[in-house]
Amino acid sequence: MTTLSAQAQLVTTNFPRTPRPSEATTPQKHVFVGMWVTEDGHIRHELLSNGRYDEARGFRESAYQGRYRVTGDIIQYWDDTGFYADGQFRDDVLYHGGYIFYREGTD
Repeated sequence: MTTLSAQAQLVTTNFPRTPRPSEATTPQKHVFVGMWVTEDGHIRHELLSNGRYDEARGFRESAYQGRYRVTGDIIQYWDDTGFYADGQFRDDVLYHGGYIFYREGTD
């Protein structure tokens, strides 16, 4: 993995007004399904094909879970606790929440 400086985060404005949208989880068909990790391995962010994600932090498995949607290179998250956020994929790197994630198993 290479060290990159964090670039400006893309912010989208089309989130639902409620933090717990009534829209059901939908299967996702895109190339980004799989495990994404920070360079130090502390945060492990798994994008599941069923439209859900599971994030581990350090020794805390499933620290955050929720649903997500990918549109083009933009990802939107709705955490089960009501939090929502977004990120962007650029050159097979995920920029989300001020963190840089790399696809697991690649250099």
